[in-house]
Amino acid sequence: MPRPSQRLLSPEIITEAAMRMVDLTGDFTMPGLAERLKVRPSSLYNHVSGRAEIIELMRARMMAGIVVADPDGKWSETVAGLAREYRRNYAEHPRLIPLFTAHTVQSGVAFGLYNALAQAFSDGGFTPEEILHAITTVDSFVLGSALDLAAPEVVWATAPEANEAMLAALATSGPNPGRADAAFEFGLRTLIAGLVAQAPIEP
Repeated sequence: MPRPSQRLLSPEIITEAAMRMVDLTGDFTMPGLAERLKVRPSSLYNHVSGRAEIIELMRARMMAGIVVADPDGKWSETVAGLAREYRRNYAEHPRLIPLFTAHTVQSGVAFGLYNALAQAFSDGGFTPEEILHAITTVDSFVLGSALDLAAPEVVWATAPEANEAMLAALATSGPNPGRADAAFEFGLRTLIAGLVAQAPIEP
C-alpha cells in the first residue's frame, strides 16, 4: 500500500498561508496555521522558528514590494513619493499592520525604504535624532492611512453629541469611495509642509 503523500512545506508556503489567515481574521496561530496547511504543528518548526519569524517573513514580503526609486529631485519630493509607495503596498493587506507594529523591525528588506527616508531627511539637513523622529512620523501616518482603507464606506455615524462644526464636516462625507485617498493626500501635504518648515535646508 503506498504511503500517503505529505504536503511540502517551505517558509514561503507558511508565509503565504499566514498572510491569508491575517487577511481573513486579523491574526494567526501556529495550530491554526498547521490546520490550514493540513500538517502537524510540529512540522512548521522544521521550517520556521515560530510566530515571530513568520511575522518578520510577512514584513519582508510586504516591504519587498515597495519600489524605492533613485532620488532625482528635492528631498521633500522624495519623502512624499516614498510615502505614497509605502501606503500603496500596505493597502493590499492592511490587517497585517497591527502585527507589524507590535514587533521590532528585523527584516533587512525593510531597511531599503528606511535607508531611503533617512538619506532624504539627511539631505534636508536634519540631525540624526530628528531623522529618527521624522521616519517615525512618516511611518505612523502611512500605516494609519493604510488602515483607513479598510474602514467602512461610512466611517462616522451622525450622533446627537456631534456639534455644529462636526455636523457640517459630516455633511460633506457620505458614501465616498475616494475619501481615504483624498484624506491621505491632504495629510501628506500637511506633513510635508511641517517637515519643510523645520528643515535647515531648503526643500
